[in-house]
Amino acid sequence: MKKKIMAALVMAALVVSAASCGGNNQPAATTTTAAETTAAAETTTTEAAATEAPETTEAEATEASETEAENESTEEVAVMSFDEFSAAELDTMVCVETYVQAKQGWWEDNGVGQASFYTQTDDHGAYFLYNMPCSQEEYEKLVPGTKIKVTGFKAEWSGETEITEAEFEIEDGNFVAEAEDVTALLGTDELESHKNEFVSFKGMTIAPIADADGKEANFLYNWDGSGEDGSDLYFKVTKDGQEFTFTVESYLCGPGTDVYEAVKGLKAGDVVDLEGFLYWYNGANPHITSVSAAQ
Repeated sequence: MKKKIMAALVMAALVVSAASCGGNNQPAATTTTAAETTAAAETTTTEAAATEAPETTEAEATEASETEAENESTEEVAVMSFDEFSAAELDTMVCVETYVQAKQGWWEDNGVGQASFYTQTDDHGAYFLYNMPCSQEEYEKLVPGTKIKVTGFKAEWSGETEITEAEFEIEDGNFVAEAEDVTALLGTDELESHKNEFVSFKGMTIAPIADADGKEANFLYNWDGSGEDGSDLYFKVTKDGQEFTFTVESYLCGPGTDVYEAVKGLKAGDVVDLEGFLYWYNGANPHITSVSAAQ
């Protein structure tokens, strides 16, 4: 563009020079031509500036937009307290620091390793990390007590609050929670405030559970009795006239584990103490990890 401007100016100079040397008696016409040429050059310069200006403005706007997005991203992933996490809207990005308490089995989906984790803080805040991507090597490192910083999205499924699409990093620190006795909260709205925590239930009586056809048993493989050894175990308990359904999640405590085999040996009328994680599925659906005779 600058080359075009210089050519116009040189041409103007040549016109003026030719008029002077040739003895042309039309100075007004010569002056007018020079002025028009100069004006054309100025117009060209203005057009060039106008043409180039949007490119600069657009680049600046893009840079500003990227900076703003980075700032917003930084704000979105600031570490939250459990109260802040609880108040966050669903499907928004969240970031928490928490401690691994237990983990379900590791598996691969299209070459991506992942597992679900039960985690908790030392102030009773608890989180369920659903299908968090991790290599098998990383999975082995995430033992109970390990502190991690987790960034993902708050989600809900059938009442269960989860963190999905999570990324994590291991941090310094260690904490293993003691089971919180929530027996007195069974059947109350307050129980939900302990969702995903490691909890205990004392003095629970085993009750018969019916399958999809109405046939009663001491436990079922799957909720309707459609499973087999290795499937989730479902069993019923009663306390103070109320009845509840508990689960041994096979991905968490599968065949061969103490709790899996103990539940298979339970009989209606047995009184037991139970521990596990307060998972939620359309209501309380604890994932039991320990069963013992009531103390």
